[in-house]
Amino acid sequence: MNSVYLDNAATTPMLPEVIDVMQQSMQTIYGNPSSTHQYGRKAKTAVETARKNIAKQFNVSSSEIIFTAGGTEADNLILQNAVQTLGVKRIVTSKLEHHAVLNTIQFLEKKHKIVVEYVRVNEFGVVVLDSLQEILAKSTEKTLVSLMYVNNEIGNLLPIDKVSDLCKSYDAYFHSDTVQAIGHYKIDLQKIQVDFIAASAHKFHGPKGVGFAYVKKGISVKPMLFGGEQEKGVRSSTENVHAIIGMEKALTIACESMEYDEEYIGALKKYFVGKIHEEIPEVEINGESIDKTSYTIVNLRFPVKDKMLLFNLDISGVAVSGGSACQSGSNKGSHVLSAFLNDEESEKTSVRFSFSKLNTRDEIDYAVEKLKNALKI
Repeated sequence: MNSVYLDNAATTPMLPEVIDVMQQSMQTIYGNPSSTHQYGRKAKTAVETARKNIAKQFNVSSSEIIFTAGGTEADNLILQNAVQTLGVKRIVTSKLEHHAVLNTIQFLEKKHKIVVEYVRVNEFGVVVLDSLQEILAKSTEKTLVSLMYVNNEIGNLLPIDKVSDLCKSYDAYFHSDTVQAIGHYKIDLQKIQVDFIAASAHKFHGPKGVGFAYVKKGISVKPMLFGGEQEKGVRSSTENVHAIIGMEKALTIACESMEYDEEYIGALKKYFVGKIHEEIPEVEINGESIDKTSYTIVNLRFPVKDKMLLFNLDISGVAVSGGSACQSGSNKGSHVLSAFLNDEESEKTSVRFSFSKLNTRDEIDYAVEKLKNALKI
């Protein structure tokens, strides 16, 4: 039986080059970066070199990069500091955000009595910018806007430059969960005025359990965890040296091959959708049209309600998600889809297919065949 992995928005396979540099570092860089002896200094140098190289990819200073255990921790660090350190009284977001953002905001709303407002989205799950402007204009309270760059379930792209301009006009902080964008889209933080972003290495063929937060210079951040003074006192915990080195390598490769990857993966996505429409013409796309969404993600809604579809695809060797992987074990439906689909449509079976440069057309053909067969079961 063939095995086809089309769940790259959940996590990506690590590249051999990444595994190699991590293995080498495990053998040769085993000191604690906080130690003052030569082994510690060697580890510290490796961490700071990685920080500088990562910062260069975003045209920022290395001091603005804080290493974390992943995107969820980065989002939490940013959002909690916005309220507890920066004095934010209002957060503007959407109901389509990742739960790392939504659940944290709900916690802050309950604990600190902040005001939370949700921008409208249209019938395709697109953030309505006029709604954002209306919300920003109606209050002068210190505000943070939190909107993700690439939606992890449907692949919609936020017009991040327009949002950043609106935030700047109304003197609001801007946080964007860029977990699905980093490694796939060029982000120049000198051109786009974002105050905070979050990243996770395993979304661009790096290791799991490591990521980073970008915090614009001049903004004060305090730790959520207390212990040592690592990460300039912002994030207590011995740095995950080998994973940080792996993340740097994965990001470097992703940025160097970004143009080729976009062309190759985008062509695969279009080929997949074309085959789907040939074989299952009744299928609908959740979100904007495929040429307006991330080239790595497409979310399809089938004309049936089949609770066994993911299971049957898995048995056939095809790995996909019914929304985000974080929620695939839940009995609840997708909060993203229910935010813009009516009850009848959101009850139908929807599946997220997400692609990487490691996928092939033969895999697409196999997946479409098994999908067609599974829908007949």
